[in-house]
Amino acid sequence: MSRFVQHRWLVLLLASFAFLFSSCDDKTEQREKLIMVTSATFPPYEFYQGEHIVGIDADMVREIARRNNIDLIIEDMAFDSIIAAIQTGKADVAASGITVTEDRKKQIDFTTSYVKADQVIIVREDSTIDGADAMKGKRIGVQHGTTGDTYVTTNICEPERFQDGALAVASLATGKIDAVVLDSAPAKKHVERNVGLKILPVSLASEEYAMAIRKNRPELLKMINDTLTAMQADGTMDAITAKYQSKEAKEADKAKSKGFGEWLSHSFEVNFLKDDRWKYLMNGFWVTIEISFCAVLMGLIIGFLVAVIRSTHDQTGRHKILNFLCHIYLTVVRGTPVVVQLLIIYFVIFAAVDISKVLVAIVAFGINSGAYVAEIIRSGIMAVDRGQMEAGRSLGLSYGATMRSVILPQAFKNVLPALGNEFIVLLKETSVCGYIALQDLTKGGDIIRSQTYDAFLPLIAVALIYLIVVVCLSQLLKKLETRLKKNER
Repeated sequence: MSRFVQHRWLVLLLASFAFLFSSCDDKTEQREKLIMVTSATFPPYEFYQGEHIVGIDADMVREIARRNNIDLIIEDMAFDSIIAAIQTGKADVAASGITVTEDRKKQIDFTTSYVKADQVIIVREDSTIDGADAMKGKRIGVQHGTTGDTYVTTNICEPERFQDGALAVASLATGKIDAVVLDSAPAKKHVERNVGLKILPVSLASEEYAMAIRKNRPELLKMINDTLTAMQADGTMDAITAKYQSKEAKEADKAKSKGFGEWLSHSFEVNFLKDDRWKYLMNGFWVTIEISFCAVLMGLIIGFLVAVIRSTHDQTGRHKILNFLCHIYLTVVRGTPVVVQLLIIYFVIFAAVDISKVLVAIVAFGINSGAYVAEIIRSGIMAVDRGQMEAGRSLGLSYGATMRSVILPQAFKNVLPALGNEFIVLLKETSVCGYIALQDLTKGGDIIRSQTYDAFLPLIAVALIYLIVVVCLSQLLKKLETRLKKNER
């Protein structure tokens, strides 16, 4: 590589960084839009109704935005990521049944509390558990990161942690665990829709819900508190709460006495046909495909460059500095989980940048995939007989020309099955996109589950879609391998 080319790439790299940092916007300034983050699997406080997130929290923030002439954007993400979104400025307010605690006050500010709730125990109707003492030594389910999780861990035992309350209750209904500790309002919703469950008439702890605001945002905190006070005074708060406290018939009761065929038909209708819930899976599927396709292209480019640099260093001893940097990249990326990399890129690297979440996911998965692709391609290059390189050089070809025309085509044929497998793995790894509020295929299944309280069919549907895609990819790869083998004859 000439000095001119090296300098040109250096200039482009510096220009990219300059553009990146110049595009950073100050999240502490007052904006005309309000970004709210929530975990929309917590009825009646936040859940999906059609394509919209509704519930007590969502309606309250909508009313706050309306009264202050602000556009509201609601983003759905994993509960674990909500506080991080506030701290890093990715969102302005979090409303997701968040309990006020002293530990959380050290990291974020809370608005005036608007709901008092209890931690209650859900058990099966035939259970012998009658209180907190009886739960010791039992399998207790909680939603990860909630106050129920903290209470059970501190006072009873180490619980089994689930991503959301619906999964915990589904595990209880199928006998996988013995009890669930959950907030009282969503607990009532779960029991209303699940036959054979009950809530014990005891309260483990009382708590208050409030909205979370990033520290050093006094103007936003005052605006929300003033509006909440006005809404409590004129009865708006009570009206919103009453709207979502109505009793619902148990969906399971409708099919309780039916046979398996009738139950399956009813369950299919409720999970996919009612309110066009199948669209959650379809929309999530296209997001998954978009991220996977773009990420694999990015991974191939990164992996190819890294593989060439490392194999060139192994064979000639050149590019020592680049090889060292590549080695660090491979060590870091392959040594850390992809979900951690995704969160770091979104909440740390792009913390101050208003960037598309799809682009963030593509970058995260592309960088992750590139490390594995690099070693796959490098192994293919090193597997080609050294005599091939010597033959090319003896014909007067340069090292680069020999690599392009002789070595890489053979290496590609050798590693094609491994590259195909990497794409399949990448496709399935995108299922963690929900941590940054992306509605991928898995998240679409979670949304259906949060509405119907049925874990079976939504999870089976998601699994089948992944399986069909993987089978189709495998067949395409098999045909490509067959065609490449014909060319060798």
